[in-house]
Amino acid sequence: MYKLAPSILSADFGRLAEEVKEVTKAGAEYLHIDVMDGMFVPSISFGMPVIKSIRSATDCFFDVHLMIEDPDRYLEAFAEAGADGITVHAEACRHLQRTVQRIKELGKKACVALNPATPLSVLDYVLEDLDMVLIMSVNPGFGGQKLIENSIEKVAKLRQMIKERGLNIEIEIDGGVKLDNASRILEAGVDVLVAGTAVFKGDKKQNVSDFLEVFADADGRYETGETAGTICKP
Repeated sequence: MYKLAPSILSADFGRLAEEVKEVTKAGAEYLHIDVMDGMFVPSISFGMPVIKSIRSATDCFFDVHLMIEDPDRYLEAFAEAGADGITVHAEACRHLQRTVQRIKELGKKACVALNPATPLSVLDYVLEDLDMVLIMSVNPGFGGQKLIENSIEKVAKLRQMIKERGLNIEIEIDGGVKLDNASRILEAGVDVLVAGTAVFKGDKKQNVSDFLEVFADADGRYETGETAGTICKP
């Protein structure tokens, strides 16, 4: 089942809890929370206090994306703040396997993110330990960027890799996701769509509903075989 993960980086910070309630009530199952340190990426966003402050606003899945250097320093703190899943960048981890294991020891779902120029081969010896892989379809650090088209091909290759190994791992994509490219992205094998401005700009309830309609259509085409060989589900 496909899932929408609105990125609160595009929300109105002045009324963050209300906006979180609005999109989750509309049907978003995940909430994507970008944590940026000004070192791994140029921007600085928010940390544990903000996550704690909105945890009481919803019981949806908190998908915490750590775009920070040496994330091992803060894994326990983010787990305690309310994260359900913790995503670390392969590029930011000195010992990726150890980091993944620590996330799982904390009782959280473990996800590894890959920047656009990072090859899938980085996952060769850690894939079996993951719950999800995040494919960055823009270079991280800023919202509102245009999707890098070859990211869709990268997703398809990852889905094939997962299938060949007989694993049950979600694929998430983040960057430039909009209603007009969502179907193509799903067909490549994505399970979770991160969308920022496409959800929070304008009528949030309607935006979520529009994405859910795309999901329903993709599910219907998969069930009828119209996209056989294109949509690859785990």
